[in-house]
Formats: sequence, C-alpha cells, structure tokens
Amino acid sequence: MTSRHHLPEELRWRAIGRLEAGQSQSEVARWLNVSPSVVHRLWRQFQTTDSASRRFSQGRPTVTTSADDRYLTLSARRNRTATPTHLRSSLAAATGRLVSTSTVRRRLHEGGLYARRPAICVPLTSRHRRDRLQWARQHVHWTSDQWRPVLFTDESRFSLESDSRRYLIWREPGTRYHPSNIRERDAYGRGSVCVWGGISLGGRTDLHVFPRGTVNAQVYRDNILDAYVRPYAGAIGDCFLLQDDNARPHRARIVDDYLQQETITRMEWPARSPDLNPIEHVWDALGRRVSAINPPPQTLAALASALQEQWLSLPIELIDRIIESITHRCLCCIASRGNHIPY
Repeated sequence: MTSRHHLPEELRWRAIGRLEAGQSQSEVARWLNVSPSVVHRLWRQFQTTDSASRRFSQGRPTVTTSADDRYLTLSARRNRTATPTHLRSSLAAATGRLVSTSTVRRRLHEGGLYARRPAICVPLTSRHRRDRLQWARQHVHWTSDQWRPVLFTDESRFSLESDSRRYLIWREPGTRYHPSNIRERDAYGRGSVCVWGGISLGGRTDLHVFPRGTVNAQVYRDNILDAYVRPYAGAIGDCFLLQDDNARPHRARIVDDYLQQETITRMEWPARSPDLNPIEHVWDALGRRVSAINPPPQTLAALASALQEQWLSLPIELIDRIIESITHRCLCCIASRGNHIPY
C-alpha cells in the first residue's frame, strides 16, 4: 500500500469532471483505483483554488509573512468593501511591504474570502425582528390546506434598464446573509412600470399595470381590491385570507372600511418582511422571463405588455412550489431570530 498517489494532470481534471457531474468521491476513487483520501484532497483543492493542477512544495518563497496574511484578511473583514488596491496601500503603510494587487487577492482567497455581490435587504429594527420571529413561530406548522385560501399579493416595479450600481464585498462561502455582508436599502430605488399581482396555491390573479405608475389608497381600493381581490375571495369562500404588506396605501382607513364592508379577512403580516412573502420569488421569475425576450422591450408600453404575457405563462407548478417554501422560510426566520433570511 503506497502512502501517496500523484495523479497525472489529465486524470485530475477528469476526476473533477466526474465529481461536478454528481458522482460521489468514493465512486471516483474506485474509478481511479486510488484511496478516497486522494480524491477528497483533490476536490478540496479545486473548491479552494479553482484548480486541479498539482501543487509543488518547492518554488519561490512568498512575498508576505503569515502576519501580513492575517493583517490582509482581518482588514478585509473589518471593511468588506475595501478594494485590493486599498488593502495593498494599507499593508504598505502598516508594514512597509509592497505587494501586488494579485498577491492581495491570492492571500484573501487563501484566507477564505472571495469577492461577491452583497445581499440587498430592507433595514430591520429590533421591533421588526421581534414581530417577524413571532409571526414565523405562529405559522411554521401550518399545513398546505391552511395556506391554500391565502392570496399572497404585492406590487413590484420593472425597469427598461438594469441597475448598474453594484459593488463587491469580501466574504466567506456560505455567508451571503451574515449581517456584516448585507447592505440594507429600501425597495423601489428606481423603476418604470409598477404592477400588482396575487398568487395562491393552485391559482393566480391577472397582473394589473398601474397606468400612472403610483399607488394610493383610493387606487388600491378601487383598482385592486374591488377589481381583483373581491372576486377572488368570492371564489375561495369564507376561509379566504388576504395577505398584503404594511405599505401606507394598504393600511388607509378607506381600505380598512372596504375590507370590513366586504367581509374580507386580512392576514396579520410583519412589517419589512418581503423575504417571507413567496410572491417575491415569483417577481424574480417574471423578471428573468422578460429579460430573456429578444429583442428586449424598448418602450414602457411594450414592457407592460411583456410583463402581462409572461405572468400568464408562469407554470402554476412553479407558483405552488414557491408558496410551499413558506414553511422553510419560517424555519429560517426562527433560526435567525427574526433577522434577514436567504430568500
């Protein structure tokens, strides 16, 4: 029994290909006729460095010391938006050592940090977190039959142009929703076409486009509740529940009076909780479908028409699957003590 196997370059990459295709490490080890530990080391190397090439122990000594490496990773963790150029200058000022930005990137990768886009979430206060946690605990054990009469609703905006105001942060794999990696931003920063829609298990409303792009209490009552929600509630029956968020037009007195008059029951909903609402993922799916149109819509009228067409073509199985994720959303919310969840 040999203590170490050095696989040829071609076999190393073929093994990576089999692992990425779904084969287990044990299966690949049997195919190579090597110990599973060889495949395990190879796979760990590929996940860390994106390379399957054999690493040799000899070569030029590194230009940084272990203390320098710790300084770089600590600086990147303290300032998640720091660029390699900034970190390079910071290291030079602290130690007098001049290194390249490529070296900075390599040291951060070796420290488990990679440049990724930050998660953008709405700001949460301690009260928001408490309300979200309470709501999740109350609904985590709901069954599909209990969720079936719930109509999840929301407005969304779609733009002819994508948002180019993006930047990168340094973070470890699997930590996208760690508080230090989140940049909070209120919704509706920009957009051109405002729409409303509703989804439930096994159904959906039509997609409404707001002609003037804005929603007030009267528009919400007359154009949404009376035109869409009331007929939908009549079809569902007495067990119908309306889910809408706590936006000001939704909570106006004329809206409350209308719901009471029509005996439409509203579900209690925690503020600042778009990540708990399944319809947010439906908006994402709708946006991807519209973005895939070639040529893309060039006018607001064309965009509105495309949104309505693609809305109706969304598979009901997709909508049901997204709604059924509500239990896992509740579990994630409970685990995070009401903080942002990865949805």
